Amino acid sequence: MSHSVAARGTCHCGRIEIVLSPFPPTVTECNCSLCRRYGVLWAYVDADAVQLLPMESMTQTYSWNGRHVDFHRCRHCGCLTHWMPRDQGRSARGINARLFSEQVLAGAARVFKDGASK
Repeated sequence: MSHSVAARGTCHCGRIEIVLSPFPPTVTECNCSLCRRYGVLWAYVDADAVQLLPMESMTQTYSWNGRHVDFHRCRHCGCLTHWMPRDQGRSARGINARLFSEQVLAGAARVFKDGASK
């Protein structure tokens, strides 16, 4: 799949849809205590690449120790969908790449981030 084509991902129940254009060429597996437990692959993108995110009323959030980002999950099925920075000036976003099809993921290289030792 070409990375210039918009990619659509959904949570398990389908109520949350996220559209990225383009889908990034890499997805990241982090082994920090939180990401390891969530079991996610992160598609790190700039805000401009996010074409569609759910309204905040559709998600519940968690912020580890009130730190830098809010992790969002679907209020209905509980799938972790994305994180948003608390600092409004920060443009990076983290999207759960596992919401996207295997075809989309096959086109992205996997990168390992050692967050456990930091």
